[in-house]
Amino acid sequence: MQFSSALKFGIALAGAMTVTMWLRAQTPDASVTAKEAPAAAKEAPPKEGLVRAVGLPTRPAATDYQAHVQVGTTTIAAESHAHNIPTEELGPYTSEDYVTVEVAMFGPPNAKLQLSPDDFSLRVNGKKNALMSQSYLMVWHSLKDPSWEPPDNDVKSKTTFTGGPQGDSLPPIIHMPPEMRHAMEQRVQKAALPEGDRPLPQSGLLFFEYHGQTKNIRSMELVYAGPAGKAALALRP
Repeated sequence: MQFSSALKFGIALAGAMTVTMWLRAQTPDASVTAKEAPAAAKEAPPKEGLVRAVGLPTRPAATDYQAHVQVGTTTIAAESHAHNIPTEELGPYTSEDYVTVEVAMFGPPNAKLQLSPDDFSLRVNGKKNALMSQSYLMVWHSLKDPSWEPPDNDVKSKTTFTGGPQGDSLPPIIHMPPEMRHAMEQRVQKAALPEGDRPLPQSGLLFFEYHGQTKNIRSMELVYAGPAGKAALALRP
């Protein structure tokens, strides 16, 4: 009987140890994770295509923009660029699907302000539903560089329409080289309005989805509702 009880106790103890080891294997050790986290963070590659948005150089004064308004101790200035997208290095680029507004925030010496594109919207032609600011990531698919021209290509497409008397050949579609497109996307990303608690002045680009031609825009109003207060600026399309 004593041997049987000892045997049962040993089997139960071994089972408990097995369960404990299995649970530890499923749950990361907090001390090990804490020690290895910095090294893992250094080794982890940065996300592809991500650069820091630093905005555009702020003009000397708010009066150098199309419109400006005082909100408490902050002055908001803005200018519409229609479907053009200016950057500090090259451009302007264009997008048929978005209109761009350059915004600048001025304040007293040593002033800081929490900035976010989500604080801005754009009311076009007096419509009740304003267009919300969109991420620069949404603009990438429609970016174009007017200065880039595809190289001459004498290779004819193999696709031929034989319905006509002589047949019509479709020219091959030539895309911008990936490295050039990536550089263009990063320039636009850097020109976007920076986010977070920032010292003033700060300026950058806002993007609003609009597929129509700017000649159809009769009025354009940039609306701000953020930490500085609320304001609206009438812009020229």
